[in-house]
Amino acid sequence: MTQDMSALEREIEETRQRLASTIDQLAHRAHPKTIVGRQVTTVKSSFVDLDTGAPRTDNILKVAGAVVGVVVLFAIVRRVAS
Repeated sequence: MTQDMSALEREIEETRQRLASTIDQLAHRAHPKTIVGRQVTTVKSSFVDLDTGAPRTDNILKVAGAVVGVVVLFAIVRRVAS
């Protein structure tokens, strides 16, 4: 009986440790700085190859073209509206 109790207590303690570790991991993943870091890495990977550090010119040119297009569209709309 005491052996069963000690085994049960040991199992409960191991479960507590696993739960504490899981809660710590979740708290780290949900921390705002961690979330921002993940998002920054995601955006960076769109414009820079994370392995080599080389810029991804195709994606950079796409975004630059879209920005120029929006600026031109705003200029045309503004000219037509006035």
